[in-house]
Amino acid sequence: MKSILRRRPSPALVISMIALFVSLSGVSYGVATGFIDSREIKNNEIRSLDIRNNEIRTRDLRNNEVRGIDIRNSTVQGRDIALNTVTGEDINETTLGKVPSAASADSATTAGELSTLKIIPPTSMAEGATPVTLATHGPLSLIGKCVAAASNTEARLAVSTTENNSAAGGTGAADPDIDAGETSLDLVVLSSLSGVAPGNVVASAPSGKAFTGTLGLYASSIGAGSCKFHGHLALQG
Repeated sequence: MKSILRRRPSPALVISMIALFVSLSGVSYGVATGFIDSREIKNNEIRSLDIRNNEIRTRDLRNNEVRGIDIRNSTVQGRDIALNTVTGEDINETTLGKVPSAASADSATTAGELSTLKIIPPTSMAEGATPVTLATHGPLSLIGKCVAAASNTEARLAVSTTENNSAAGGTGAADPDIDAGETSLDLVVLSSLSGVAPGNVVASAPSGKAFTGTLGLYASSIGAGSCKFHGHLALQG
């Protein structure tokens, strides 16, 4: 018995005992010294409840790794986006609603201080032909005439109304009181001696209907004589 106790452990036994001790105490040593790294953690074992709230930071995330599926729907707000960084290509146009103040712009009608723009396409007339209505707005009508005068042809712009106490004016004439049933008032007269010239017109009715505009007039006495009108009107009311 004494001979057994007196025997010294072999070097192999000592080394194996040290290895066992290190393997059993490595994790505890790491916890004690604060040096646990990924080698001491089993894959897929760290969970959300193991992480202190508000501790994960930008520097802990790999660039370009956070994706849409990682973000809860309807949680990103305007304050989370840098100013002037959202562009047209980031927006689905079909989801945009109409701007309330532009709701009436589809038909180009009045929107705030804007008025409907009426385009009068080139309209030709022979001298002596029946006057042509170029535009109508409420009770007001703008009329084109091609009249023989002495040895010339005259292109004329006139206004008529179906509402009493209307008013009209132009480059050549004005009347502050035009009533229904009266002969149309010639506002602009262009002789064929002048060839081509612009004419300004304005008219209004007590009901609030009105228009202003500029038209180009052309008069020619060549042959049977002819006239042409074209331009635009801003319709109001």
